[in-house]
Amino acid sequence: MGTLPVQVQEMPTMTEMRRKMVGSGNKPFKVAIVISPGFIPMDMIGIQTVLATCPGAELHLVWKKRELVEGFPNWWTMPTTTFEECPEDLDVLAAPMMPPEVTGDPEVVAFFRDRGSRARYVIGVCCGVLLAGAAGLLRGKRVTASYNALSVVGDLGPSEVLPPGSGVVVDGNLYTAGPGIGSFEASLMVAADAFGQRVGELFELAIEYDPHPPFGTGNANNAAPALLEQFRAIESHMMPLYRAGTTQALRNVPA
Repeated sequence: MGTLPVQVQEMPTMTEMRRKMVGSGNKPFKVAIVISPGFIPMDMIGIQTVLATCPGAELHLVWKKRELVEGFPNWWTMPTTTFEECPEDLDVLAAPMMPPEVTGDPEVVAFFRDRGSRARYVIGVCCGVLLAGAAGLLRGKRVTASYNALSVVGDLGPSEVLPPGSGVVVDGNLYTAGPGIGSFEASLMVAADAFGQRVGELFELAIEYDPHPPFGTGNANNAAPALLEQFRAIESHMMPLYRAGTTQALRNVPA
């Protein structure tokens, strides 16, 4: 599908709300989120929601081409920036869950390693953590990931893999988390580190971030064995592909 024309319509009410939240005249805060065919929108939406409203924020949705990609499922998204166009001096580089065809793609891995090795913060959410691992960014780090991805993460050089329920794991400038709410929590923590806790608190209040899981099964430690088995089966065809692609890519990354 070819590139579609983009028409920007100003919404003064939203512009004013953003001005009240972050002020004006701030130095650029450059945020890049890698998206791809098959990416999982919920793993990037927290990053977009929180960090795109930080002072001076410049948001880049990055892919190989500026052509519509379909987030899974039926979430068509237009990349704003190509790998070549993406700024080199990023404040934040982030990866949501993407399919194994992407996390082991040499072009994607090379981009993530290049920008991630220089970024002020790196965020990996769910299986997006595996892309960071393929790029060599997990070596010697304490990390976590989604429940199913934990079986692969350990092959990518971390010093410690934390289990489900660990929340966001921070090691230096690396923030790793499980799916969904992990993107919000990691982003709130990055915002607080970059701009002060008051900013993190304000953004948390602004989005009224206060999860209340209705069934209590969002943590694998609390799920019944039969439910866990059903969940593992859903992604069982993907995990060997994630392992093969990311470990092969990591072998090509200098230690």
